[in-house]
Amino acid sequence: MYILTKFPLKLIFLFFPLLLISCNSSEDIEIDNSIVVIKFKAKPNKGLEATSELINLIEMVKHEPHFVNIKLHIDPNDETNIMLYEEWDDISYYKNEHMTTDHLKEFQLNSVNFLNGPPEISFWNIKKIFDKEK
Repeated sequence: MYILTKFPLKLIFLFFPLLLISCNSSEDIEIDNSIVVIKFKAKPNKGLEATSELINLIEMVKHEPHFVNIKLHIDPNDETNIMLYEEWDDISYYKNEHMTTDHLKEFQLNSVNFLNGPPEISFWNIKKIFDKEK
């Protein structure tokens, strides 16, 4: 009788950690959304103007198809360093139709007044997402 009552308890203690690990593991996931990181360098004393113009542009971009979100980042030590972290659900759209929109063309033409040159653009795929545990 002692063995029968202790045996199920031993099984629970044996398999419980495995259950926890499987529930909390951050497995590889497949997410179709793509990340675009864009780094801008504003001309000296033009950081605020560049940021304002980017905000105006983003207000138009966010109405485009396949747009998910954009996060605007400013270097706390140098306001002329600006970064956009963009998420799109169709990278082909981004690389083609988005790049030919009137609002982006207009921004590019006007950017000579406040940017040092063209931005650095890189493309990323999401591998894993780690969320804060509750």
